Amino acid sequence: MTLEVMARADTPIPLEASFSVEPGELLALVGHSGSGKTTLLRTIAGLWRPQTARVSVDGAVWLDTAAGINLAPHRRHVGVVFQNYALFPHMTAAQNVMAAMDQGATNPRAEAERLLALVNLPGLAERKPAQLSGGQQQRVAVARALARRPQALLLDEPFSAVDRATRDRLYDEIIALRTHLKMPVVLVTHDMNEAQLLADRMVVIEKGRVIREGTTAEVMADPDALRAMGIREVAAMLPAVIVEHAQDGLTCLDAPSGPLFLPTIEGLPGTKVRVRIMAHEVILAKARPEGLSAQNILAGTISAITPGTGPGVIVHIRVGDDEILARITRRAVQQLDLQPGDAVHAIIKSMSVARDHVARSAV
Repeated sequence: MTLEVMARADTPIPLEASFSVEPGELLALVGHSGSGKTTLLRTIAGLWRPQTARVSVDGAVWLDTAAGINLAPHRRHVGVVFQNYALFPHMTAAQNVMAAMDQGATNPRAEAERLLALVNLPGLAERKPAQLSGGQQQRVAVARALARRPQALLLDEPFSAVDRATRDRLYDEIIALRTHLKMPVVLVTHDMNEAQLLADRMVVIEKGRVIREGTTAEVMADPDALRAMGIREVAAMLPAVIVEHAQDGLTCLDAPSGPLFLPTIEGLPGTKVRVRIMAHEVILAKARPEGLSAQNILAGTISAITPGTGPGVIVHIRVGDDEILARITRRAVQQLDLQPGDAVHAIIKSMSVARDHVARSAV
């Protein structure tokens, strides 16, 4: 069920973009407000038709302006989760889910309860939206989108209307839910933390054009993509496993280059997580430093140095099979005489990694 998208337009904003999403893959469309992310999502859903466009899923054409094909939204097997949930206020959670099912569905009530349980809402089928929290309403919206048995699932800034604590829980639930999803998933977000925690690949959009498409590591190695996203958002994802929770409030993780100590992370020992480490929080040293308050000193090898347009550079440090990024000054690079291939130590304060920058791994 590969989703293939191509769209070109002059208005309401200039648009020239194309990308594909494989079955079971989550692709994040990232970029500043007004960059064209939601316009592309609306094109897939059938809510807007560009001047030139083609959208197909598994060979079935939903939109082809050259061939005069433009299926109405209800004829496209697509599930959409909106920013404001868009639940029917007079219906219960189960009724909202059943409303999205095809007519003639077998035992719709049982299917609605199954989907509500899948999104961790068992026992809440009879509650109306006003009786549910924001996070619970969002889960109902996801269950309703899945009730369409979609060939593609579209998420339009789905977590922006909930508080940070609820958002963190929803991240974990979406990651867990993905083990059940076999269709392409497209996430529209301006939150780079969200994109890196949830997505397999990213497409960076700026002024309606694709600046970069690839894995997180590939995108983070592209200077143009970094400028489009905002240089302070530059970060790397590091896989780790929870080892133990210490009495002093720190959690010990096993990372590719050794132990990593962070503020308490929810999860049992053995839980796999992904840690987002901001590049501007990383300090580099050629020799292993001693007498520091920082708890994390990770050994690695410089794989590349990416210059910026200002006084800063991004240093890519290979740590096992993964990578850490450090944003430092050109002057520091010159003073340390840093070169690709050099062995270095990345210094990371435990308190510099926010709790919402850690999420459970999808595998």
